[in-house]
Amino acid sequence: MSFINKANYFMKGMKEKPIYVYTKEEETKYENYIKDSIGEFDKVYHELYSPDIHVDILIIPPTETQNYYKLVTMGMGAYKMNVPDIIKDQGYDRAELVMYLPPDWNLKFKTEEDGWVIRQLKLIARTAIEENSWVGFGHTFSGDAEATIPFANNTKLSSTILLYALDKEYEQLHFHLPNKDRINFYQVFPLYKEELEYKQKYGTEALMRLFDDKDIIPIVNINRKNYCENIELDKNNDEIEEDLER
Repeated sequence: MSFINKANYFMKGMKEKPIYVYTKEEETKYENYIKDSIGEFDKVYHELYSPDIHVDILIIPPTETQNYYKLVTMGMGAYKMNVPDIIKDQGYDRAELVMYLPPDWNLKFKTEEDGWVIRQLKLIARTAIEENSWVGFGHTFSGDAEATIPFANNTKLSSTILLYALDKEYEQLHFHLPNKDRINFYQVFPLYKEELEYKQKYGTEALMRLFDDKDIIPIVNINRKNYCENIELDKNNDEIEEDLER
């Protein structure tokens, strides 16, 4: 984005305030939770213009034991999503996102090859608002219906799936804010077109059972193995029905 465009977005953001935001007290508690549960962040990718929610991205650097960047959204959970009636009172109506990047990722996010991860986080963060719906475990997202358009020229990855995010002790992340109930954390993990089709046919758990141990911790790898490249789907089997997936 050019300097002029950045300035225009900044000025627009100063005039048009977001509708759904954390209070300063909630921000502080959220940041402290991230530091304690995921790690100390040393950078924040600030959003210049926020028409609905204000989505900043906290960037936690690699460590000796976890040699990858952790990107965590802050602000998505200020919006209460429109979840299905069947889970209306089960605490799934607020969410934040996590994404892991390898240590050599360019954090300037200026090129298509590096910046698509930011666009995906912001797209997913606003999906529930734009569709008056919700996002949760097993939900998938792609730029087109068939997931044929890769995120960038240097990869064939073309869609993402939400998995449960884990803390430093590999326990499931979720956080309670006063007056906002539970906030669930979901890991954004990129998929190939064939993997998306397999998931739609057989479900999230069946897809993840195909992955090798080295890919179970879902760090973005633009050249990783396509686990469904040579799998033929059963044409006679209808797509799986999953109440809490789409």
